[in-house]
Amino acid sequence: MSPRENERGGQESALERSIHTNTSRARQVTVTIVDYDASHLDERTATRPAEIPAPTTPPTVTWIDVDGIHDAGMLQAIGDAIGIHPLTLEDIANTRQRPKIEDYGDYLYVAIRRLSPNGDGEFVSELVSLVLGEGYVASFQEQPGDVFLRVRERLRTGAGRLRSEGPDYLFYVLLDAVVDGYFTVIEDFGERIEAVEEEVVADPDRRTLQAIYALKRSLIALRRSAWPLRDVVAELERGESSLIQESTRAYFRDVYDHTIEVAETVETYRDMMSGTLDVYLSTQSSRTNEIMKVLTIIATIFIPLTFIAGVYGMNFDMPEVRHPWGYPIALASMAAVAGVMLLYFKRKGWI
Repeated sequence: MSPRENERGGQESALERSIHTNTSRARQVTVTIVDYDASHLDERTATRPAEIPAPTTPPTVTWIDVDGIHDAGMLQAIGDAIGIHPLTLEDIANTRQRPKIEDYGDYLYVAIRRLSPNGDGEFVSELVSLVLGEGYVASFQEQPGDVFLRVRERLRTGAGRLRSEGPDYLFYVLLDAVVDGYFTVIEDFGERIEAVEEEVVADPDRRTLQAIYALKRSLIALRRSAWPLRDVVAELERGESSLIQESTRAYFRDVYDHTIEVAETVETYRDMMSGTLDVYLSTQSSRTNEIMKVLTIIATIFIPLTFIAGVYGMNFDMPEVRHPWGYPIALASMAAVAGVMLLYFKRKGWI
């Protein structure tokens, strides 16, 4: 075996070790390759490493969209075809990767988190990697489900200016599609927060407290995805890479505004949940105080009644014992004392 084959085998082993995705390895990795320019579009699918071609030369743009990152052999074939560094391939396979951007000179690598509601009041977070090079864009999705479906439709129909622009514009469109998904999650969070706030004011219980803490944990996870994304887009907006044309930077500024809006909304929701938790605790404290007030009033009323009953329960002969109205008078005096105390408490506003 040649030294080059040994080196490649070592890279594949390192790439294989870096993969820790929850995706089922039984699912086949699908690679969709789209070559297009203003006048034509060619779309095909590859399922084997040998079917991965090299990108076409400008002005044709090549989009390599990979669905699934659990096949180390397929990732290595794509990396060999477009010249991706082994460290970048390891980052692509690392599903716990935080949002970041790396400039390797001949290509840009961006890792972002895609968020989508799961239907149970929570959201799903998956890694989406984008690679921008000379004449091509490669996208890697961790889980099935095409977040770029509308982008494909725009390419197929030739709608808008996408077909007439370069790979940097396609890179922007893909990034914008992922960022737009954050607003769907945020809208879902807003509805859940409103429901919890209404429950806190109306009739809070232990389930309400659990819902508050669940929302706070989810917002922390959302913040971990949104804030690093802001820094990634800010670096793209500055346009320090020669792969991004001056005319495209304005679009990245628009994406940056969206990420700022997302980050600020997340912080607002976190403050709202902190305030909601304070209201819940105040409500529970007020309810406890009301219970203690009632119990205190009852105990206060029974103190003189207990005294009267104690006096009349003494074990010696008293004048009132032989009186035929002794016990009715004692009971009536107890009722009178309780009534006077209740009237006094009501005038004081204690009950």
